[in-house]
Amino acid sequence: MVDILVTGCSGGGKSTLLEELELRGHAVVREPGRRLIAAGITPWADMSGFLAAAVDMARADLGWHAASTGPVFYDRGLIDALAGLERLGGDAVGTVLGNERPYSGGVFLAPPWPDLFAQDEARRHSLAEAISEYEHLASLLPVLGYRPIELPRAPVAERADFILDALDA
Repeated sequence: MVDILVTGCSGGGKSTLLEELELRGHAVVREPGRRLIAAGITPWADMSGFLAAAVDMARADLGWHAASTGPVFYDRGLIDALAGLERLGGDAVGTVLGNERPYSGGVFLAPPWPDLFAQDEARRHSLAEAISEYEHLASLLPVLGYRPIELPRAPVAERADFILDALDA
């Protein structure tokens, strides 16, 4: 199994990119945060509880797909949720993960893209808050031993081609 994380700036086009990869026949796991919000578990009353639920969901996602034979693309995931808890004063992501590195196939990082960013019922934070979150992830991933590959600001089909070409290289 090859687990591939697509992370980065909120509103940076990750979910649309994963939809494109799914249309091309690839296994995709939707963002835990959006699934939790759809189930009525929101971050607005209890951010720590929400992020803890996202950690649990992301771990379950990884377990669920452990037997997959092809690549599995994750829209955000365990590292994102742990990074959120770390930003709230929780344990460092590296401490929580120990030697575990859940995304063996690599990490792709969506940079801030103001032209795409839009607030909605599930994304109430500002672009400035999204950029701060992105900067935290961008500095955290190398500390964890990942070499994140920054996605180009390009049409979704080109971004999908970029990822698939990078995986073939």
